[in-house]
Amino acid sequence: MTLIQSVKHEWFSNIRGDLLAGLVVALALIPEAIAFSIIAGVDPRVGLYASFCIAVVIAFTGGRPGMISAATGAMALLMVTLVREHGLEYLLAATILCGVLQIAAGYLRLGSLMRFVSRSVVTGFVNALAILIFMAQLPELTNVTWHVYAMTAGGLAIIYLFPYLPRLGKVIPSPLVCILVLTALALYLNLDVRTVSDMGQLPDTLPIFLWPDVPLDFNTLMIIFPYSAALAVVGLLESMMTATIVDDLTDTASDKNRECKGQGVANIGSGLLGGMAGCAMIGQSIINVKSGGRTRLSCFTAGVVLLLMVVFMSDWVGRIPMAALVAVMIMVSIGTFSWDSLRNLKKHPLSTNIVMIATVTVVVFTHNLAYGVFVGVLLAAMFFANKIGHFLLISSAAIDDGPQRTYQVTGQVFFSSADKFIGSFDFKEALEKVIIDVSRAHFWDITAVAALDKVVIKFRREGTEVDIIGLNEASATIVDRFGVHDKPDAVDQLMGH
Repeated sequence: MTLIQSVKHEWFSNIRGDLLAGLVVALALIPEAIAFSIIAGVDPRVGLYASFCIAVVIAFTGGRPGMISAATGAMALLMVTLVREHGLEYLLAATILCGVLQIAAGYLRLGSLMRFVSRSVVTGFVNALAILIFMAQLPELTNVTWHVYAMTAGGLAIIYLFPYLPRLGKVIPSPLVCILVLTALALYLNLDVRTVSDMGQLPDTLPIFLWPDVPLDFNTLMIIFPYSAALAVVGLLESMMTATIVDDLTDTASDKNRECKGQGVANIGSGLLGGMAGCAMIGQSIINVKSGGRTRLSCFTAGVVLLLMVVFMSDWVGRIPMAALVAVMIMVSIGTFSWDSLRNLKKHPLSTNIVMIATVTVVVFTHNLAYGVFVGVLLAAMFFANKIGHFLLISSAAIDDGPQRTYQVTGQVFFSSADKFIGSFDFKEALEKVIIDVSRAHFWDITAVAALDKVVIKFRREGTEVDIIGLNEASATIVDRFGVHDKPDAVDQLMGH
């Protein structure tokens, strides 16, 4: 594919759908950016400028067309202590360093580590985010008048029923119709409901380039590095997970390592324009995809429209009732949650269900995606190792020609199955020779090699000759390098003398 064809495909292959989807996303980004700024303890402008900058930059540098990146709640939670103890300038410096670390991760190809994240962990991550998105709407639905409930219910009705209208329903995204209709209704009836302007003051100027006003010394680095590292890890985790989900929704592939670099460049730009760190947003990405967004143009449009609306149309944007945006976000949470995972609880193995539920539980209770994914990956690895460890069969047969026995090893020998491997041999049987046939086995690690050493040396201590046959090339390499049974003083080495 030539450069021109690539640009046309990634930018201009779905213009109408991307422009409309970008408009919907921009409207939904405004209250979220303000809310995340409040969480982090900074002025609403910090979150709004960050969302604009990250969305625009990532449209050019990211590896996943159609995915929305901006200021996020997961990142905001990590900034609270830094802002409280050191102030906004240190947050901007930490944001720039976070971007540098993410670029380094991209060049180190750490995005490829996503292949170690199992489907059950991704499902748990998605379900946890859906729950968190819904929980984030509850403050807007408590201690309010009946008008808010009526508008939220009406908004959901518009979102789910409008697409069934002939022709028009497939042309205009229903979340956009929901926002416009409920705003018009609130203004016409002069309803006393909470609006976007009630969340915080919208900026009235464009962002300007500025370098963080912090000392450029080692002490500053020691202050911001732990926060920058945490922001980089959580940001990349959420971005990689979101990219995987959008891959599935659109049936297309994405470049995870390019996404790491793109997120880094976007965060550096955000820090230099007075914004906080951000990453991919699963909720907004799903709004984008369900509203018809598919290319980089939708993310670019969302960022540009967001800035234009909050700076030049703040009076109108401020009048949008929060009930309309709550309805959109409830739609997102419902669409994000994997309802199949509940139906599959009876079908899927217990270990898969435990991994999924553990991931959901940890993320929901800690509000930290990194903790949930770490627990999920750790459990999945443990269950996998335990399962593979059982795929080891050792059979034996006596040889008539003298007191000899052949052991046939079939399966995988590694740290989980090493004890089973050793326990399958009878060292007390009076034999002259033992043949260990490992042509159907594979030795994976030094624990497996140590187990083979122990078996050979134990037989030799009983006066039995041992012959190992059938080692494949990979197993022979690791046995030759780390094994001691065929080296002088093998017994002493193995026993630690």
